[in-house]
Amino acid sequence: MISEILILVISFLVLLAIGVPVAWSIGLSCLFTMLATIDSLAAFTTVAQRMATGLDSFSLLAIPFFILAGQIMNQGGIANRLINFAKALIGSLPGGLVYVNVIAAMLFGAISGSAVAAASAIGGILGPPMEKENYSREFGAAINVTSSTTGLVIPPSNVLIVYSLASGGVSIASLFLAGYLPGILMGLALMLVAAVWIKKKKYPSGKPSSIGIVLSTFLKALPSLLLLVVVIGGIVSGIFTATEASGIAVLYCLILSFIYGELNKKLLHKVFLSSVGTTAIVMLLIATSMSMSWVMSYENIPQSVSEVLLALSDNKYVILLIINLLLLFVGTFMDMTPAVLIFTPIFLPVVVNLGIDPVHFGIVMVMNLCVGLCTPPVGAVLFIGVGVAKTTIQKVMKPLLPLYLVMFIVLLLVTFIPAISLWLPSLFE
Repeated sequence: MISEILILVISFLVLLAIGVPVAWSIGLSCLFTMLATIDSLAAFTTVAQRMATGLDSFSLLAIPFFILAGQIMNQGGIANRLINFAKALIGSLPGGLVYVNVIAAMLFGAISGSAVAAASAIGGILGPPMEKENYSREFGAAINVTSSTTGLVIPPSNVLIVYSLASGGVSIASLFLAGYLPGILMGLALMLVAAVWIKKKKYPSGKPSSIGIVLSTFLKALPSLLLLVVVIGGIVSGIFTATEASGIAVLYCLILSFIYGELNKKLLHKVFLSSVGTTAIVMLLIATSMSMSWVMSYENIPQSVSEVLLALSDNKYVILLIINLLLLFVGTFMDMTPAVLIFTPIFLPVVVNLGIDPVHFGIVMVMNLCVGLCTPPVGAVLFIGVGVAKTTIQKVMKPLLPLYLVMFIVLLLVTFIPAISLWLPSLFE
């Protein structure tokens, strides 16, 4: 068994190191491991079969629909209306555009469920006015990158659906409810760092908005905000499943975007093509990751890891701290979707054995991997944020450090105070 584990791990790391895409690295390392165990025809057949079986899930249909909904929002004027509402509310504060960035990212990220879409849309819209008012381009990029990840915790979230699948059926409704307070807490912590930075730079106050402007921008943003009520309310109340909710989200966003007049047939064609490309990448990652999960189970890797961790300590807080550190490390070189699919079957039995709620652990895992999206060498959101801001990773790293620190502090709070994530779900039991 040790030799198979070494083949799996070493081949995966070598493939990543030489620049092979993550999905292919996962699939090929699975194949190499199976070739060392069984004959070639059976190995190829098994890996292909497990990839196909891994995608055979009704819950997974929600992911392409939510991806499409996010793309429609990005092109359909929804981001602009959310930003205008946030600016009317707090744009008059000293350094107000930084706070606007955080709040708009939380709102748009929550509605679209995509950190990449939020970083691209919010950064692209707020970047020029922030630069015009002499904000630091690097700090603007750093706050945009980190705040965009809050939408992966605040529902609806594709990655929470993936965790539900990997965990064997943890309630998606409970996961969605559990994400609200941790996501909001993360946003507030980032705003606290922004406040210190703004005070240090002595930014002047902006022009206050009248009640009429606040009300006007709120009414324009209200249809977009109602999407959250429709989707989450429908799931929690049991009116429809997460998959059905994703279809409703697409229809709602389409109607809204055409009403706004910012989406036409030509743009819609572009939106569909972009969504298909993103969906294909995500689904290939899911397929190969499910194959790797099966290979690890076949080689009894989860049981071995569980025995090692429990041999180190039987204190759940020590084990959670170790798992946090491991996930933070994993997040620096692996994309979020395969990380959730691969490591959930490994770590979940350990934490459940220690009496930790699977819903709570799901939020902890996602928050860990959110940090990885903001860190090199494979942080997708970091690259998007830096690209939109037209700066470099080297320049952005310094302002990112205090933001990393507060993200880690909030992660520890959510990890060791389960009520932060479990209080809301407990109200609907």
